[in-house]
Amino acid sequence: MSDELEKLLEKVHQEITIFDFDGRPVPCIILDEKKYDEILSKIAGKPTSINTDLNILQDGLGHVFVEVLLTFSQGGIMEKILVNANTDLKFFESLVKTSMIALSSPKSVYGKDNVFMIQLPKPEKAHDALEIIKKGLKQNNA
Repeated sequence: MSDELEKLLEKVHQEITIFDFDGRPVPCIILDEKKYDEILSKIAGKPTSINTDLNILQDGLGHVFVEVLLTFSQGGIMEKILVNANTDLKFFESLVKTSMIALSSPKSVYGKDNVFMIQLPKPEKAHDALEIIKKGLKQNNA
């Protein structure tokens, strides 16, 4: 395993899940309690938009990682979350289906309370990203 691949694996966000919201699978990033509370305190009661970028990193050998970059219009918040597409492909498939990402804390009840939902402004970008991810993953099986 290359040093670069090991470094990426060390940076992968481990707290990724999918929960059912009105019969739809919603991808969810679980942040530590302190970070989650900090984000909510900075944006609470303010009209906020969140720019969502998916930066795809691949090595041509079938290892695909996606840096989910969330830039909030309020509070000077920018979060980078690295997701291993090899193990969390369903995260991106559900992102395409719902055009939403949820942020939550470990103490939340997913789909019920204390979940912050982000609507993707350009759902077609998620679809394009999924196609690139799948193509990159196929290189591992070729």
